[in-house]
Amino acid sequence: VLIYQEQVMQATQVLAGYTLGGADLLRRAMGKKKLEEMAKQRKNFVEGAAHANKIPAAKANQIFDLLEKFAGYGFNKSHAAAYALVAYQTAWLKANYPVEFLAAMMTNDMGTQDKLKVVLDEARAMSVEVLPPDVNEGEARFWPASSKLKAPDAKPETQQAIRFGLAAIKGVGEVAVQAIIKAREDGGRFASLEDLCGRVDTRTVTRKMLEALIKCGACDGLGENRATLFSRIDRALARGASIASDRERGQSSLFGMFEEAAPAKAPADEAIGRLPEWPQHEMLAAEKELL
Repeated sequence: VLIYQEQVMQATQVLAGYTLGGADLLRRAMGKKKLEEMAKQRKNFVEGAAHANKIPAAKANQIFDLLEKFAGYGFNKSHAAAYALVAYQTAWLKANYPVEFLAAMMTNDMGTQDKLKVVLDEARAMSVEVLPPDVNEGEARFWPASSKLKAPDAKPETQQAIRFGLAAIKGVGEVAVQAIIKAREDGGRFASLEDLCGRVDTRTVTRKMLEALIKCGACDGLGENRATLFSRIDRALARGASIASDRERGQSSLFGMFEEAAPAKAPADEAIGRLPEWPQHEMLAAEKELL
């Protein structure tokens, strides 16, 4: 029973009289699956086995087949020990801290959508809810959060869930996310799209990024549906640029102190211009593309 690559070397040394250097060359040839080199090594092995231990050619070929098959998946002993240790540690974390472990895995794989999907599916299988991204709740990374929804087998207290990382949204950069989080930490939750654009640097959080945030649902908590928010982007950006310009010149409006006390609301004419929500298939398609 072969466990380590070193045992391939040991087997060839004992059975076919290889030197350790020659055995290492055979191990390397097996690992790289070079057919010509393997045919040459097979011949050497069969001849060496006959000469050193009088092993019949049929039996020697059978042993060589076993060695060759093992070489397709075998590791050297130091690798195998390291993998075993890491496998044990990660299994322990998954069993004892599943939400934190899955959140860390998602953060690790958030640049690769195929890998991320595997972990998202695993979370679903473990009844861990993954909440959508939210500019008022989310962090840059995937983060443990509380869910108000209850899984069928959830305990009576609030179920732990994972909040989708803002930096994992396609087209939204880390710098923009940090700007949003800082504005939220400094001034509290965003009350509207206009409030968000007025408090973050619109040179960092661009139109394209706002489009992505709205389309994936990260702005659903700003009091309007996605179609309405999307239609207001230009006005919100213009207002944000105007506020930033005034701020740079050291100006504030006559009622500045009141504006600071209360979050910015949408102007009355914008509140009237509410649009019907996009069709569900469009919303889902956008979410799939961005998340």
